[in-house]
Amino acid sequence: MSDAFITETEIEPADDGPLSGLTIAIKDNISTEGIRTTCASRMLESYVPPYDATVVSRVRDAGATIVGKTNMDEFGMGTTTETSYFGPTDNPAAPGRVPGGSSGGSAAAVAAGEADLALGSDTGGSIRCPAAFCGVVGLKPTYGLVSRYGLIAYANSLEQIGPFANTVEDAAELLDVIAGPDERDATTRESPDEESYASAADGDVDGTTIGVPTQLLDGADGAVVETFWNALDELESAGASYTEVDLPSVESAVAAYYVIATSEASSNLARYDGVRYGHASDSDGNWNDAFAQSREDGFGEEVKRRILLGTYALSAGYHDKYYKQAQDARAWIKQDFDRVLSDVDVLASPTMPVFPFERGEGLDDPLSLYLADANTVPVNLADLPAISVPAGTADGLPVGVQFVGPAFGERAVVRVGSALA
Repeated sequence: MSDAFITETEIEPADDGPLSGLTIAIKDNISTEGIRTTCASRMLESYVPPYDATVVSRVRDAGATIVGKTNMDEFGMGTTTETSYFGPTDNPAAPGRVPGGSSGGSAAAVAAGEADLALGSDTGGSIRCPAAFCGVVGLKPTYGLVSRYGLIAYANSLEQIGPFANTVEDAAELLDVIAGPDERDATTRESPDEESYASAADGDVDGTTIGVPTQLLDGADGAVVETFWNALDELESAGASYTEVDLPSVESAVAAYYVIATSEASSNLARYDGVRYGHASDSDGNWNDAFAQSREDGFGEEVKRRILLGTYALSAGYHDKYYKQAQDARAWIKQDFDRVLSDVDVLASPTMPVFPFERGEGLDDPLSLYLADANTVPVNLADLPAISVPAGTADGLPVGVQFVGPAFGERAVVRVGSALA
């Protein structure tokens, strides 16, 4: 079995539609009726959902054939797809290196030609990071555009389901299928524009204005930055223009993100105690010992680290010091993005400031992996849409460029991205 998948299967389409004849891979934290959905964790190793997530129902109704559930970092917590209980996934575009995370299996499946399309989830860059590392297209929608019903929660206020594809047009066609209100997810909203997303993938950037936040270039690898500017020069030659913009709030984003995300994770994962949900240990102690042993056995090291961080941030005496300040920073970041996006059509930056890590390179230094998310997490805190498209290679390794639009500005980022891929 390919290491891009935890479970290979074949679920036939329910009807004919715009995705007829196409295959699609589904990240293993999105529920599929009758097919186990593990979140790449021992805790849910044997869990078989009794229902389909809304996005799964929609792609089946649109004619797609589901070919498997893809590998991921455990419960979506990671940047490399190496924290999976089922082992790591290799990067088809850069063998020996990680595919990025946490949706690394979905990106790898598309990059390797094992699926035409894939679905992932993006909490702090978990679609855009692996898209950049594997040289494919990944799109994180505006918060509320795509239903999260059936997505096993990590951090509810940040995560969105989104598409992977080899081209921007294909990703936009999949977004057309999965987007839209869902009565089972009260956070979903109708897009104010009725034009299809795929029709926006015309590559016409004449007159488009692009802002480049200088803070998102600081500290990036020199070859990554050079490839990024080459991509912007290509857009400029097609009629776009770009200017540097100031976005000072993003310097607080990584810290705010990890406080908010881990706090929500500590709450969401409290249900997995071996009695209500998840792996049960064979402990013969009292209920407290049994709960503790089940969680000790069922969760990996990165999940335990984030639960402890979140529990600490929410604990009595520290809530105002950490969680409240993180929420204040989030509000500042949203205002900052709204300000600069009132002057330009989209923002652009390298998706990842570094090249794909060699396998095992970052596992002993989780802080360096957290900092690698610096260009992607601000977008989740601001609830905005963003796309990562291939910008070329440097030293033989893929480099992605990220375009960020205003809320429900998916068509703007699709249009600019389609000029490159």
